[in-house]
Amino acid sequence: MTDTETPLDLAALETLIRSDSASRGEPISKLGYFCAPFRPANGPFSDKVIKVYRGLADPAALDRLHQCHDDYVQALKGAAVPMPDTQFLLLSMEGTRIPVIVQQALPASSMMRPQMQNGDLPETLKLMESAGQVIARFWHWAEQAPMRIGFHPSIRNFAVLDGEAIFFDTFPPLIHYSRDEMGKMLLQFSEKRLMRWVGPFLQTKVTGIQDEWYSPAETLVGMVGSACRLRPEHAAAYLDWGRDFVGREMKPWAEEALAGLDRPPKLPGYWTGFRKVLGLQGEPNV
Repeated sequence: MTDTETPLDLAALETLIRSDSASRGEPISKLGYFCAPFRPANGPFSDKVIKVYRGLADPAALDRLHQCHDDYVQALKGAAVPMPDTQFLLLSMEGTRIPVIVQQALPASSMMRPQMQNGDLPETLKLMESAGQVIARFWHWAEQAPMRIGFHPSIRNFAVLDGEAIFFDTFPPLIHYSRDEMGKMLLQFSEKRLMRWVGPFLQTKVTGIQDEWYSPAETLVGMVGSACRLRPEHAAAYLDWGRDFVGREMKPWAEEALAGLDRPPKLPGYWTGFRKVLGLQGEPNV
């Protein structure tokens, strides 16, 4: 997690992206909402995760996306959120510019979700405490931020390595965009053609997906809810942890958070429906 960006061989990266899956390696996850990230099996990018997104016809919108992503990474660093080295590029390919994120790969064994699935109760509570500290740190920093900024600290967007929670999901960049603009982005960049086709008819509901990401209380409640769904046998302990944590570390938002922690939190019905239609079952998206 250094701040030094290593120059990338863009020609080699373009060749890698154009190559078939046999050459570049199978996707790490095929269930991502915006793309299916992959880690090459060999070559100069074998220690990187590559995330390739849909292009846009509007050059100004792409330039803005690039700037917002750079600003978001800097904001996360300013909030002392641990992150792998992350670079955003606009590659000129086939007559258009394609957004690409190149990120330092993390060990598969460090992903928080499988650790939550396989650990015993004390181990999983330590994982949640590590992630919770990052959530609290971000929102206390964001209280002083002049811009609209959000955070999506779901279990599947964290790794935990040597006791430290590491956040790695920087797309879409949750900074500067208005609520309506972000709602449209959720459709524009969706990898799922079905979502882009039916989404405009449900724009109000799609736009609402983001609201949790801009609420300090709901980001914490959302993580607790995910833990309860992953390990329902430990739900009571996770709720107890959440109530204790907001009292210790997130006092400005404790009242709102406590209201969502009186029972295992559930996903909104419309988002559950979208996930089932799109085949998104919460697998890691790194």
